[in-house]
Amino acid sequence: MEWFSTLTLALGSAWTSGINLYATVTVLGLLQKFGATKLPGGLDVLDNWWIIGIAGGLYLIEFFADKIPYVDSIWDVVHTFIRVPAGAIVAYAATDQMDPSIYIPAALIGGGLALGSHGTKAALRMGANLSPEPVSNWSLSVVEDVIAFGGTLLAVFAPFIIAAILFVFVVVFFWFLPKVVRRFLRMFRWVGAFISGRSYSDA
Repeated sequence: MEWFSTLTLALGSAWTSGINLYATVTVLGLLQKFGATKLPGGLDVLDNWWIIGIAGGLYLIEFFADKIPYVDSIWDVVHTFIRVPAGAIVAYAATDQMDPSIYIPAALIGGGLALGSHGTKAALRMGANLSPEPVSNWSLSVVEDVIAFGGTLLAVFAPFIIAAILFVFVVVFFWFLPKVVRRFLRMFRWVGAFISGRSYSDA
């Protein structure tokens, strides 16, 4: 069942990359560095201290940026172009020593999972920013961090559990897809209006 463990690690890590890429890379790198696991394929390069240090530093920046109303949405817009391709790269790197019939679909599905988790995160954040109190931003940020760290650990050590989580996520995501898409596009419009100095209205 090594192929299953590799595949679930690839897709689970891609999914958590869409939520918090830097936490995912930091955890994977540290696990490999201290011998807690042997990462498959090209992921073994993550045990480099430079990669761990840069990812950890960026995680600290995101930790604070993610808890400031509206700044978090701007951060999410920028990271649409980082987390999603990174999720595909993580899935590809984990499976690149397997047959092309596996690693190519894995990269595509990994990118899709990263897009789904990132889009869901961004949509929830946009909804929280439209509420009158900032507490929800902190709560969502902490929950997202827990999911990113916990999900990465499950992807490494509990393949059947992460597979079940991914299945449930996909089902729920497609159930709420129209709402996620609307809020995701609203976030882009709001950030565009904010940058250009125009007022934004939901009307």
